[in-house]
Parts: sequence; structure tokens; C-alpha cells
Amino acid sequence: NATSPVIVDGKVCVSGGGPGETFLAFDRSSGEVHWKAGDDLMTHATPHVTSFNGKPQIVFFMQSGLISLDPKTGDEQWRSQFPFSVSTAASPVSSGNQVYCSAGYGVGAGLFQVSDKTEADEVWFKSNELMNHWSTPVIHDGHLYGIYEFKKYGKAPLQCVELATGEIKWSEPGFGPGNVILAGDKLVVLSDAGEVALVNAIPTSYQQLGRAKAIDGKCWSTPAFSNGMLYVRSTTEGACFDLRGQ
Repeated sequence: NATSPVIVDGKVCVSGGGPGETFLAFDRSSGEVHWKAGDDLMTHATPHVTSFNGKPQIVFFMQSGLISLDPKTGDEQWRSQFPFSVSTAASPVSSGNQVYCSAGYGVGAGLFQVSDKTEADEVWFKSNELMNHWSTPVIHDGHLYGIYEFKKYGKAPLQCVELATGEIKWSEPGFGPGNVILAGDKLVVLSDAGEVALVNAIPTSYQQLGRAKAIDGKCWSTPAFSNGMLYVRSTTEGACFDLRGQ
């Protein structure tokens, strides 16, 4: 499957399978099982590590919707229903006590408010809109920045979306289903054709600082940024670029 494990407090947490084993936590050093729980069906989405109301949590995006667990015990904290169709691949993201999620194949996107209740409250839901096919957006200063639309290869836009309302603030086509990360206050965008763009993460307008062809091949993977170095890969090659001073 395409979901990645996450590490929390020395535990490797993953989506599993089978009755009572949907969620699994292994000791990082020994592989010993710390806890296992749940009967929900998994998706391709990687879990999201965050905290709500001061409590550390892992949010899993399952076929039934969002499910949040206590990383220490595996106990369920809350859940919310969300539609499923064919495949869910983008991970949920959060800001404050709100969590956003999205899926393709005609599903759409939604924002949920987390409280002390066992069910998160829906703030808004847009059916068949704001679909992140497999590109997980980032949140910066109350706005989502990500690749939207479904199967728009070479054409899907980078968009800025107001988190509180789901309103699109600006849209720039020509990226295809690539991926976006945040480096400081700048977006690093990798198009499906292997172009890298640096864009200001501001809601007023699309402000591109630079764009260049980085690698050949199909790019459906997420770039990585560390110590001023940008790492990208495609179906045919990988590359590292020095962005220090940019």
C-alpha cells in the first residue's frame, strides 16, 4: 500500500488490517507491539501527527472517515464521517483545533472542529470540489496551499484556499498532480513534469519567485527540504539542489 508509517514517542504507528488490528504501534527499537486496535478499513493516506486541546494525537484517514487515537495507548479520541470512493490518498492536515481532509473520485473536501466530544463537528464540506487527488496541502497563516483538481495531468492548478470558509483566493494552472511543501514562508512546488517553482505563501495573489526544469520523468512524489537543500525524484531519476541564499 502507499501509506507511510509515522514515528511518535519511539513508536512506529501504521495502518494495519484485520479485526482489532486496523491501527498498530511498534517499538522503534525492538519491533515489539505496543498496542493494536480498530476494525476500520485503511486507505492510502499517511496518518497525521498533531495535538488538539493540548493532547497529542494521531489522525488516521480511513474509509469511514477521520479517526484520532492517543499515541500512547491507541485509545480512540474522536472520529468524523467522511465519504470514500475508490481511493483516498492525501493526508489530513490541521491548524489549531481544526482538521482538513480531501479526496478525489468525486468526493471533495471538508473542515472539522475538534472538541472534547467523541465526534468532530463539520465546519464545511464541498462535494466534488477542492479535491486533492494525492497531493497533501500545507497550511500557512490560515490558508491552504496545494494542488487541486482530479486527474488534470499537466494542468491541475496550485491554489490558495481560505481554511475557515473553503473559498479559493487564487488559482494558478499548469502544475498537474505534483506536490507542495512549505519552507519558511515560501512554497516549494514540484509539478508532475519535473518543474520546481518557488512561490510566496500569501493569499493576495500568485507570486512566483522562480521556476525551472529540475528532472525528467513523471513526478508524483513529494519534494523534501533540509538544511537549504532540495531533494526531488521522478520515475526515472533523483536530484539535489542547493537553495541556500534563495
